[in-house]
Amino acid sequence: MSSLESKPQSLLSRRGRSFLLKLVITFSLLVGFGSVALWRIDIGWNDTWIAIKAINPWWYLIALVTHYLTFVFRGYRWILLLKNSSNDGQNWTPSLWYASRVILMSWFANSVAWFRVGDAYRAYIYSEDSKVSFSKSMGVVLADRIVDLAVIVVLMITGVIILLAVGQIAPPVLILILGLALLVILVIALLAMVFARKWISPKLPRQIRETYHKFYDATMGSFRRMDIVFILAIAAWLCEVGRLFFVLKAMGVSISLGLILFVPMANGLLSGVPLTPGGLGFVETGITGLLGLELAFELAVAVALVDRTISFLSTILFGGLAFLIRQINSLRNVVKEDS
Repeated sequence: MSSLESKPQSLLSRRGRSFLLKLVITFSLLVGFGSVALWRIDIGWNDTWIAIKAINPWWYLIALVTHYLTFVFRGYRWILLLKNSSNDGQNWTPSLWYASRVILMSWFANSVAWFRVGDAYRAYIYSEDSKVSFSKSMGVVLADRIVDLAVIVVLMITGVIILLAVGQIAPPVLILILGLALLVILVIALLAMVFARKWISPKLPRQIRETYHKFYDATMGSFRRMDIVFILAIAAWLCEVGRLFFVLKAMGVSISLGLILFVPMANGLLSGVPLTPGGLGFVETGITGLLGLELAFELAVAVALVDRTISFLSTILFGGLAFLIRQINSLRNVVKEDS
């Protein structure tokens, strides 16, 4: 076999095995959590199944479309952050289609792997395609995640205020405290980066120092001209809120506005738990618990499961498809370069 043939096949074999292994592990966990819920938790599954079967497919479709609008706003936001981070204007600016697709693939990676690997994967893809250093690309991704968390906390606080104003249920303050704690940690991390830039990096070897400076400059530079960035971030998360709203409509269920606003933010926080891919198990439990403040437990489970078919399973489906297409195109490029 020629080297031209063996190289792409080797790449395909390695990437294919890794891809399949992640999918097998993820769905094994899904089956495992489902089995525990089925046998260990006292749920009237017949009532849950009846609620799921009664779903209105048109409202469900609207929920699906609304969810995927979030990638448009997130893609545009990422483009602006990339422009902010480029002082000399030399960085390659991706199209909205490219940015949205890469973010979808990063969500796919987060859904099938641990430790938020999708964030690093997004930085890697942009670095590979733009020829910008990975450290600089990763700095922009970090800034993007900080903006995300700040908006989550703001919308959570808004949801708590609405719940307090209505006074029907006690607001779930514990998750809000978690969000605030994570935001404080990130602020402390940014301050530590400033300290390291001034006092530690000058003492480091030149190559390490230059790598850190690129990462630092990209992160801090991304925070210029933030008004539109925050508007886009809010729009992206309101798409997540809209998804839950339309899922509830599809199932003929209504809950308070404060809870509709709060639950997707909690979903966003719990999805970041690095102990399982995509927060699997944590998100379903959290959403069910929050919805259970106003709904019967079996109905809360039904809503949580239907919502996760969009936010988790469809992300694996469509994100995995985008990932697969990219890998095929990469292999074709390898063949062309070697031919």
